[in-house]
Amino acid sequence: MASSTLSIDMQLKLVPGNSAGTVTAYYVCFHSFRIFISFKFFSTNFEFLGNLSGDPYILHTNVFSQGKGNRELQFYLWFDPIADFHTYTILWNSQRIIFSVDGTPIREFKNQESNDVPFPKSQPMRIYSSLVEACVWTSGASSCSSATSSNANNGAWLSQDLDSISQDRLKWVQTNYMIYNYCADTKRFPQGLPVECTAS
Repeated sequence: MASSTLSIDMQLKLVPGNSAGTVTAYYVCFHSFRIFISFKFFSTNFEFLGNLSGDPYILHTNVFSQGKGNRELQFYLWFDPIADFHTYTILWNSQRIIFSVDGTPIREFKNQESNDVPFPKSQPMRIYSSLVEACVWTSGASSCSSATSSNANNGAWLSQDLDSISQDRLKWVQTNYMIYNYCADTKRFPQGLPVECTAS
C-alpha cells in the first residue's frame, strides 16, 4: 500500500528472565522490491535488546533513510516491560516520524529534505515483527543462551505535531532515560555529525 501517512500501535509484553542474545523487533519498512535490493529503503524500528536476568531491557530505535541507518537512540524504560503489555506507536506523516510509548513521545525524526536528508514519502510500506538471535550484537559475547491500527476516519494524525505538553514529555524521557544518542557520538562520526543532528 502506498500512503503519505501512517499511525500504528503494537502492544507488547516482553519475556522475563534471561533473554540475552535476542532482539524483539517491530518496524515499518517503506520499499518496493526494486528499492529494497538496491539498499535504498526507508525503515523505522523499535527493537528490544535482550538482557541477562535482572538487567533492564534496552529499547533501541533507529531510522533508516536510503538504506542507511546509524541513527540510533537507546532508552531504558520507566516501567517494567515484562509486568504487563505496553503500547509502542510509530506515527509517520509528511513532516515527521514520532516514536511513542504508552502515548509518551520518546523520539521525533523531522523531515529535513531541505537539508538533503532523505525522508520517506509515498513509498509502499509494510509492517514487520521479528525475533532475532543477535548474541554478539546485543551482548558482545561469542555465545549466549536464551531462557526463553489506525482509524481512517480520524485524520488528526495526518499532520500531527508535538504540542507543548508532548514536547515536555519527550524532553523528560530523553533527559532521564535515553542512554545513547547518535547525534552526540563524535567518536563514531569524526568527520562531523549527520546533517540532521545540527540542522534546526
